[in-house]
Amino acid sequence: MSNWQNALDNALQAAARGFGVFPLSRNKVPAIPSPHDKGHSCAGLRACGAFGHGVGDASTCPDIIRAGFEQARHAAGYGIACGAGPLPLIGVDLDRKNGVDGCATLNQLATEHGFTVPRTVTVCTPSGGFHLWFTGPAGAHIPNSAGRLGPGIDVRGTRGYLVGPGSRGKTGEYTIHPSASEPTVYPIPEQLLQLLTPPARTVFRQPHRPSSPDHGGRVLDGLVRVVTTAAEGTRNDRLFWAAAKAWAHVRDGHLAARDVEAALVSAAVGVGLGEGEARRTVASAQKGAGA
Repeated sequence: MSNWQNALDNALQAAARGFGVFPLSRNKVPAIPSPHDKGHSCAGLRACGAFGHGVGDASTCPDIIRAGFEQARHAAGYGIACGAGPLPLIGVDLDRKNGVDGCATLNQLATEHGFTVPRTVTVCTPSGGFHLWFTGPAGAHIPNSAGRLGPGIDVRGTRGYLVGPGSRGKTGEYTIHPSASEPTVYPIPEQLLQLLTPPARTVFRQPHRPSSPDHGGRVLDGLVRVVTTAAEGTRNDRLFWAAAKAWAHVRDGHLAARDVEAALVSAAVGVGLGEGEARRTVASAQKGAGA
């Protein structure tokens, strides 16, 4: 069976279980390039009717999924959307490589904060790590992050995605853990949810520049979409552009610096850029913006 057919079949199976899916390339990034010019703010497939919005293309409709895969005949995997729906999916990515053990880090957090990690759906990654799937409470906003919880732990939440089991990447296949005879997605432990949820964002605004209470958040959401929908080969350039715009809003007092860095770096990591590279690009844009 071809990688494409294998990916489509597995994506349709996941959709039948209620997970929104979209095609990925062998590099684990969205397989369909954006149909828009740089800097667009389109919310996704439902908004414009065209594919190419990354996680914004995720659907459970078999016809839409097949149409998306028809536009991505090079697809070798599929992404599963996180952070959406009445029981939003939250992914905890545990890396085990280069001397870092995310499993040990998570166990340490569990001991320190008094929670037990349930035997939830676990996907084995080609590099020897694991993706743990949890459900979160309705309406919860879980930011994507890379290493914020501790070494070897990345989080996929709102606007993020996980590589679906059965996907084939450059280094191997993603598979359900062999010990899971009846995979079940369990609710995320309350203590772990608290660790993932940032404190309420404080936004300072200039008195002479009034804006709606959600203006800063909407601006940052739009800039994050610029990064997450960037075509392969343009991601670093679009990250720099989005970061420069975001730092200008920091300078004007509409956004908090820590929110900008965390959101853009995690978005960049989510589409395949290295964390170090992403942080350097965001820092370079900050210098240029004078923020």
